[in-house]
Amino acid sequence: MTSALHQPSGRSRLGFILAALTMLLWGVLPLALKQALRSLDAVTITWFRFGVASLVLAAFLAGRGGLPSLGGLGRSGWALLAVAVLGLAANFLAFLVGLDLTSPANSQVLIQLAPMLLGLGSLVVFRERYTRAQWLALLVLAGGLLAFFSSKLTQLGAEGASPERYLVGSGLLVLAAVTWAGYGLAQKQLLRALPTQALMLCIYAGCFLCFTPGAHPAALARLSAAELGVLLFCAANTLVAYGAFASALEHWEASRVSAVLAVTPLATLGFSILGAALLPDVIHPESVSALSVAGAAAVVVGSLGITLGARR
Repeated sequence: MTSALHQPSGRSRLGFILAALTMLLWGVLPLALKQALRSLDAVTITWFRFGVASLVLAAFLAGRGGLPSLGGLGRSGWALLAVAVLGLAANFLAFLVGLDLTSPANSQVLIQLAPMLLGLGSLVVFRERYTRAQWLALLVLAGGLLAFFSSKLTQLGAEGASPERYLVGSGLLVLAAVTWAGYGLAQKQLLRALPTQALMLCIYAGCFLCFTPGAHPAALARLSAAELGVLLFCAANTLVAYGAFASALEHWEASRVSAVLAVTPLATLGFSILGAALLPDVIHPESVSALSVAGAAAVVVGSLGITLGARR
């Protein structure tokens, strides 16, 4: 495997569309996962998502004669693949447990550390560059995250709730962000050795094997039709969203993809409001203070600044 760095194709419009699709799918995902956690444990849910994604993608690639060939990866390629698999597996589990301990909106705001870290990592690893406007926008984004986090802690104290559960969950979400950034950087470099879909099959299958020892497949038989439908949606979301994300990295700079993904918290808040209006017995509206909304808005402003402030 060559040591040259991956370069985007230059099809920026397609890269933006794929990044936006990923953002919308990830925006609605926490609401579905929160429902799935009512009937299954985090490991079994994650194992099922990766299993379905692996089977569907393997069948698709087999039909087109595009199953991955790993003979040319070399030692560095296998090491990067291991980083990508372990990083994504850790991200999925830490995010799901953190979501269970906090809330959909909270999980999506804090997980925005992930694209921020991916963007910073791309500056070092792939020698991308930020302008002064982008650095300023990054500070706005980081300030928004801090405002949202501090507001939630204050709100919990005012409501008489214990902050320990929130802090543990938030810590796991930060861990999920760090491991996701490592996965994203490894995956971007692996695109030099494997096509997007073949690479995603390797990562999905590797993650599926990681969770197999701790999963409880027998629990699936006890699910109702509605619960199974939610679980299948989560699996389909995994397949489509991560495929779109990988393709976006193929066509657009990682720093700009990460900026679009930082808008995800507002998508989650919007889906939460819509879901509570349409299904009040299933999805409950989340209590968000004015400072939390301002923090989430600052995250969006910062992410847009990173995108729009880039050099042409």
